[in-house]
Amino acid sequence: MKKLINEVDNIVDEMLDGMVAAYPQYIRRLDGLDVVVRAGGSKGKVALVSGGGSGHEPAHGGYVGKGMLDGAIAGAVFTSPTPDQVYEAIKAADGGKGVLLVIKNYTGDVMNFEMAADMARDEGIEVDQVITADDVAVENSTWTTGRRGIAGTIFVHKIAGACAEAGGSLADVKRVAEKVIANVRSMGMAVDACTVPAAGKPSFDLAEDEIEIGIGIHGEPGVNREKIGTVNEISDKLLDKIFAEGIYNSGDEVAVMVNGMGGTPLMELFVANKHIKEVLDSKGIKVAKTLVGNYMTSLDMEGFSITLLKVDDELKKLLAAPADTPAFVQA
Repeated sequence: MKKLINEVDNIVDEMLDGMVAAYPQYIRRLDGLDVVVRAGGSKGKVALVSGGGSGHEPAHGGYVGKGMLDGAIAGAVFTSPTPDQVYEAIKAADGGKGVLLVIKNYTGDVMNFEMAADMARDEGIEVDQVITADDVAVENSTWTTGRRGIAGTIFVHKIAGACAEAGGSLADVKRVAEKVIANVRSMGMAVDACTVPAAGKPSFDLAEDEIEIGIGIHGEPGVNREKIGTVNEISDKLLDKIFAEGIYNSGDEVAVMVNGMGGTPLMELFVANKHIKEVLDSKGIKVAKTLVGNYMTSLDMEGFSITLLKVDDELKKLLAAPADTPAFVQA
């Protein structure tokens, strides 16, 4: 294993300290905890809190700031944060208008975030939640009941965060978050697996001419393994599964995310996006916004995911609203 690290056991701690050192204008770390919150606080607005295992950077701490999250919890690599850490994040982020938890659909995340929410409610904090489940690759997995939450979660952070920033109530913010969840779908693939530092070896093995279709963001193998083709052919396979949902039709508008899994050159992501745009054009689907880059990664995995979000006037306005965070800046 070749990794630019010091001690495996300290990797999350050192990462968070390094992140705060780079972005003190955005975030501060809670003493003794793997939690970052807005440096200036979140008084007078609904707070959004999210998180999960580390290894998905810039998710989730990279999205703490104006127009997106108010707090983020970093578990160990690919491991759910503990309820007490989530509880402390809720307390620190609360600005007096309630807290919305954005939870990716993994059994550990759902259980631990819900336990933390109950603890916070006992302290008199109003807490609600939404669960993202945008991955069309599998209906159930080793770590989930139902579909997994993957890169589409970033659209929830952005749009719900904009609603909260504009003064929306907790009910308003939850409603738009659920609207995004109902209209967003994703699917990913890998050219090569990631290596979890504690494991010291790739999470699965692929031959030089093989790819994995339908991978998860925790190094999980996909739904099928096949010979590598062109990026156009691979994109078509991912898009076909997304279009099979039946929610994207001629005349619709969508936001597109071409998300790198951590080890994929931007050159290759842009090539994929060219074809994705051509396919959408051919179907009469208008592209309202496109994001290409690393938004929710899987350590050093080589591959990418495609996310489509069907938008209406409300979602377009919130998606276009200003945001200022370490990983997402929009005037």
